Amino acid sequence: MRELIYYVAVSVDGFIATPDGGFDAFLVEGDHMQVLLDEYGDAVPAHILQAVGKQPPRTRFDTVIQGWNSYDIAYSVGIERPYAHLREYVATRGDRTPVEGVTFTADPLATVRELKRQDGLGIYLCGGGELAGALLPEIDRLVLKRNPVAFGAGIPLFGSVGLAIARFRLVDVRRFESGVVIEEYQRA
Repeated sequence: MRELIYYVAVSVDGFIATPDGGFDAFLVEGDHMQVLLDEYGDAVPAHILQAVGKQPPRTRFDTVIQGWNSYDIAYSVGIERPYAHLREYVATRGDRTPVEGVTFTADPLATVRELKRQDGLGIYLCGGGELAGALLPEIDRLVLKRNPVAFGAGIPLFGSVGLAIARFRLVDVRRFESGVVIEEYQRA
């Protein structure tokens, strides 16, 4: 069965973005970047891969699911398929204009459960926090790119999920000179 993998940058105090949705404080330069491009290249938006002259490795993910706010970062600037190299799903409660190659879903939990029954590579949970909280029962693996910055407030890693206990065990930690630490957890 396929895994749902929440792969996300996070501050040391547990936020994936500032209160207004900003994420510019996360480090985009440093020795950790080669790992992100090589090992997690499938999770890099297509236009960024093209800009750095890379092809998606197609080894880790073949599907992405993200919330509307995460999708809208690219969509609002005219990029309708930010992950054109993946099957794209967007969780949204609103009526949206159809986009070829993107599946909008009002029931992300049912969608993920169906995707997990299909053959394929991992399913990349791109964000945001509210969607991650809703999908917490189905998350099999966390890959946290912990950045050496504190926001003090913002969008929590799992949104406003409330009390929902899910146990994970730490399976890998990689530290970089940049200060970024990649922590990988598997559902216990």
